[in-house]
Amino acid sequence: MANKAVIFDMDGLLIDSEPFWQEAGIETLQQFGASLTTEQYHSSTGLRTSEWIDHWFNHFKIDKQHAPEAITTIERKAIEKIGEKGQPMPGVEHIINFFKERQFKIGLASSSPMELINVVLEKLGLGPHLHGISSAGLLPYGKPHPQVYMDCADLLGVEPYYCVCFEDSFNGLIAAKAAKMKCVVVPAAGDIAHPKWGAADLKISSLTNFNELLLEGLWKK
Repeated sequence: MANKAVIFDMDGLLIDSEPFWQEAGIETLQQFGASLTTEQYHSSTGLRTSEWIDHWFNHFKIDKQHAPEAITTIERKAIEKIGEKGQPMPGVEHIINFFKERQFKIGLASSSPMELINVVLEKLGLGPHLHGISSAGLLPYGKPHPQVYMDCADLLGVEPYYCVCFEDSFNGLIAAKAAKMKCVVVPAAGDIAHPKWGAADLKISSLTNFNELLLEGLWKK
């Protein structure tokens, strides 16, 4: 199956980084007198930092002149927190080996800046296993726009139809499907029952649950 590829999201899928992004975001908004609830935070996961700030600055009516400062603060805080305390999600080693054994090209398509991607890849030791890495950090649009996934497929030399993506966010799911790729979602435990995940080709509770039978089922859809 060398003509097929798997593309992974990163935050919340390969590394348990969402709690640290949440901390960084909430702490930063508090500097501008805004209090963000956990439910509000989860409604905006998968966005790039610039889009996340734009969304919540609009919501809380914060002066946009402070946006560049807020973006820098969030990313600095997140990189520090994740680099120090981030842990791999269950099943990372299993899922990488699963696709390596089947000779899939392996890629990463993340909304995070390359600085954080490099920190995570070194922390998890994943760099040598990847054939292509794309970041939406400097693209005109991030997820749910499909460009970051399309760019990764180009790097891997595989047509989008023959790519299967793994995501944990709804914005990422929409991006993968808009790129005309198969999408497996691994939602957070507290959100797994939400009907929105019905847009995915497959929903699983952990990367450890993925197997040959589920892979075969994806290509029959």
